[in-house]
Order: sequence, then structure tokens, then C-alpha cells
Amino acid sequence: MKPLVGWMLCAALSTSALAPLPAHAAPPAHSFEVSGAGFLKDGKPHQVISAEMHYVRIPRAYWRDRLHKAKAMGLNTITTYAFWNAHEPRPGVYDFTGQNDLAAFIRAAQAEGLDVILRPGPYVCAEWELGGYPSWLLKDRTTLLRSTEPKYTAAVERWINRLGQEVKPLLLKNGGPIVAVQLENEYGAFGDDKAYLEGLEATYRRAGLADGVLFTSNQASDLAKGSLPHVPSVVNFGSGGAKESVAKLEAFRPDGLRMVGEYWAGWFDKWGEDHHETDGQKEAEELRFMLQRGYSVSLYMFHGGTTFGWMNGADSHKGTDYHPDTTSYDYNAPLDEAGNPRYKYGLLASVISEVTGKPAAPTPKPTVAKTFPVSTVKRSASLWRNLPEPVRSDRPLTFEELDQNFGYVLYRVPLRPGKGGTLVLKGVHSYAQVYLDQKLVGTLDRRLDQETVTLPDRAKASTLDILVENTGRVNYSRAIRTEQAGLTGEVTFDGAPLNDWRMYRLPMNDLSKLRLSAGPCVGPCFYEVEMKVDKPADTYLDMRGAHKGQLWLNGHNLGRYWSIGPVHTLYTPAPWMRPGANRVVFFDLTGDGKERLKTTTAPIFGKVTNKREAQ
Repeated sequence: MKPLVGWMLCAALSTSALAPLPAHAAPPAHSFEVSGAGFLKDGKPHQVISAEMHYVRIPRAYWRDRLHKAKAMGLNTITTYAFWNAHEPRPGVYDFTGQNDLAAFIRAAQAEGLDVILRPGPYVCAEWELGGYPSWLLKDRTTLLRSTEPKYTAAVERWINRLGQEVKPLLLKNGGPIVAVQLENEYGAFGDDKAYLEGLEATYRRAGLADGVLFTSNQASDLAKGSLPHVPSVVNFGSGGAKESVAKLEAFRPDGLRMVGEYWAGWFDKWGEDHHETDGQKEAEELRFMLQRGYSVSLYMFHGGTTFGWMNGADSHKGTDYHPDTTSYDYNAPLDEAGNPRYKYGLLASVISEVTGKPAAPTPKPTVAKTFPVSTVKRSASLWRNLPEPVRSDRPLTFEELDQNFGYVLYRVPLRPGKGGTLVLKGVHSYAQVYLDQKLVGTLDRRLDQETVTLPDRAKASTLDILVENTGRVNYSRAIRTEQAGLTGEVTFDGAPLNDWRMYRLPMNDLSKLRLSAGPCVGPCFYEVEMKVDKPADTYLDMRGAHKGQLWLNGHNLGRYWSIGPVHTLYTPAPWMRPGANRVVFFDLTGDGKERLKTTTAPIFGKVTNKREAQ
């Protein structure tokens, strides 16, 4: 085993955004290393007190606000993943602009006087679509995620090297705030292939991401499987698990680093399941225990934010069950979804102040939310009258085979006249509405293990339409390797396969060509309303007057809504509004002509319906 001492970073760090160094001056040398059970920063003992935030889940205009509140709570570090699928939506096509400007987020943390721990993955979990993997990796079904399979490792090599171009200048040795980098993410919960971890470590090194402190992070029961002997190992767990989990880390590495990589200070919500709230008092007590024991700690999350767009993942423990996550990633974290401190913020701040001896800053005041009038539906458009040109195939193609990441696909096939029977959609991923001549005859929900629909008798030739939504690819377990979306298996009617398919790609990434008109619309429809704003302010759209679908504000995709709960609102941030009329477009799978939206100043959590039975 290599000694833990000597993981040295000699680097430059300027924490002042207001006073940059003169171009001719050499930056002062800073260092950060593991020394026995702890860290040394500039040669002095240093306890990392960190928490997680995700740049993609926070409107860019609010990054500095959230980071400032992190510093005010007493944190000295911010931890974030890098989200591969947000940055490489197509092979070789990269996006590090706007909301995806990871380097700008890291610089913003530095400007607030915060260090950064970067978690590049490539797997991140995070209740994020496919655990952060771009879905195009699954187009070739022989590609094995999280393995040494050559097609996979080649794609990872390209991605990590491209990521390195963005973040290498922000490493501590180069004057940035990145003090440590996590190797993979909870790999021990997935496998125990040391060659895989060693290969990924070599990729990090080639990209320049492993020159300083590198570490692995696993749950207590997975430490041996997910660690490398020469790399520091840290432990992850949630409320109530502190004493047992740190004891397991200390038994695993008696002379090793004492650090908690994720302390789950909250939990996430899933569609059709109960809303989660956790005990802030217990979390404060456990944080005190860990810090007084000398542990460095990173809370997960400090501010969860919102999984905007189509990017929510889905939980799966057995690989066969399916629990898609809600748009809200509030997480019951110290900062709520709108970035306002909840009661546990003050409790945690007091503990940090007590342990560090530094006076606690005043708790930031909450932002004032407002309500705005929303019109009735002004115009609408039926999905049936807004279909693109189809792709033809003898068998149904998956989203990935159609080069589509998100949204919907309409699968169409002709049926001859005949008696009714059983339609079987093997491996439907993940929510399907079945229409016969544009009349809804059944709905299939992967959450509920549904794969069959009974079709009625047909006196004439008919058209069978299957409208499939990707409600979020699984982000956990080995199921990620087979998470193609759409119709992923054989489609049969009374035991015979159906052929001659037409598939209509509906990514819904450009609504400008919608043919909207006045008048009611029933069925799968787009609806346009106006929200009148005097002065932009945060609000929530109350979606209880709609059913299931997606919503856009001035072109920003705010995410999914679904009447089954537990959350019935969409966080609507002020920076994405403008004074005057704001255009809201929403797609509803089961429009009935009675859709009506309102705004409210707080999220609405309600009793869930269509609740999945416990497994």
C-alpha cells in the first residue's frame, strides 16, 4: 500500500474576485494534501466542511446567491458533479455555455472564498437521467457502462479529456479552487472490478485531473469493493448512520483519511410516492459528532434545486422496479428549492460555529415570492396535427436508435379488421398511451409493471398509435446498462409480432413550429397561456389544473408535472421572466379542455394517487 501522506498539490489560489494578481506577479504557492487521518492546507491542519450543489439545477443568475449562503452557513468548500450528458448531448458535440458553464460556477465559488471538490464521474447517480451518462452510449447494445469494454472506455477517455480542458486551469496548482477530485462514484454499490477503477484513474491522470488529492467514495458496506489500496477512501451515509459508518471506515482504513463524502441531509421525492422530510435536529447532532471527531464532512445536499427539463432520473434497487424522480429536487436540504434557508440551516450553522469557534453569520433573509395572474388557454395545438416526418422500420426502434435523448416518440402501425385481443409491449420504457384510430384505449405505466392492453374488435382497418414518454432513465444499479427508452422489446398482438412501423420523433426541443389556434383541444395537446408579471419575482406554477406533461416558460423547460404527486407545483425563477406578458406553453398527455394554471408563493405537496404498491 502506498502511504497516504504525500498526495501533494503545490498550487496558486486567489480567493479574491475583486483584486486579481498583476500579470507579472507569480501567484503565491498553496498546498493541499492528505496527512494521516486529515488534510494539510498550506502545511497546517485543515478540516473540510463542505456541501453539495449542482450548477445545472440552479438558474445561473442565482449561482452567486446560493454560494454566498453556503459561505454564510460556515462552509469552506463546495462539492459538485460534472454532468456528462448535459455537456455532450451528441457524440463529439460539447456544451459548456450558459447553464452548463461549469468553469464559471467553479470560479463563482472561488470568488465567494470557497474551495471546490470536483466529482467528474463519469457516473454520478445524483437522481439524474441515466446517472449522468449520455443516452447515445446505449445505441449500441454491446456497449457496457461502468466496465472495461473498449467502446465504453474510449467514450469515457474522450469525455474526461474534454472535461480536463475546462477544469484543469481551476485546479489548486493552477490558481483555482479545486482542492480534490473524486474517482468514480460509489462504484462499490455496482461492482468490484479493480481493473476498471485503475483504468479510470489512468484516464484521470492523462486528463490532468489526478495530480493532487484523489479519493474514492462509497457507502460503508461497499468500501472494500469500491476502493483502490493507494487511493484515500471516504464513506457515504444518511441520517442516523454516523456512528456505525465512521466505525466501518476506521476499521477498513485504520490509519487512513477520516472523511464523510456524502452525509445525506435530506432525501429526494419520486412520482406517486410520499414526500420526504428529515429530522434537522438529528442531522445537526450527527454533524457535531463527526466534526468533533475530526472528520471532514460534505453534506448532500446544501441546496438541491430543480431538475429542469427532462433530466430527472429514476430509482431501481432490484434492476426491475422503477421509481422516477420528481422535477423538484428540493431534497429537504438546508436551502429549499427556491434557495431560502429552512430551519435546519440555522441548526447546522450553529454546530459549525460551535466546532470551529468562528461566529455564525446571520441567517440570510428569504426571497420574497409573488403570485402573478395566469390567463385561461389562449391557443392550443393537437399533437396529431403537429407530427413530423416519420422514420420507417420493420420493428419499433428505441429512442437511442432514433438518435433521440428525451421527450416522446409516437409509434404507429396498421391493424387489419378483426377481433379484439391482447397487445403486449415488452420492456416499454417508460409510460405509454395506446390509441386506436386516435381514441385512447389504454395506458401502460412502468412503475406499475404494466405491459398489456386489451384492444377492442375492429370492423375496418385501423391505426394503432403508441405514444411513449421517457419519464427518466434509471440512474442506479446495473439496470443502467439496459436503459434504452421507448419500445425496447417485442410488440405482439395476440402472440404475433407487429411489423411495418412508422415512428415520429417528438423531442419537443423547438416549439416555434407548433401550429397553434384558438379553440379547445382534447387529448394529447399543447396549450398556450400568458402570465402577467409586473416585476419578476420567484413563484411556483400550481399544476393541479392539468394532468401529466411538460411546461416551458419563455422557452425555458421548467420540467415535468404529474397529477399523481407528491409535488403539484413547478418552481418558476424570476431570472427567466420578463416584465409584462410571459409566454407559458405546456404539453398535456390527457387534455380535456378545462386546463387552468395558477401561481402560488410556496410549493404544494399533496396526497399521492395511483400509488405504487410496496415491493
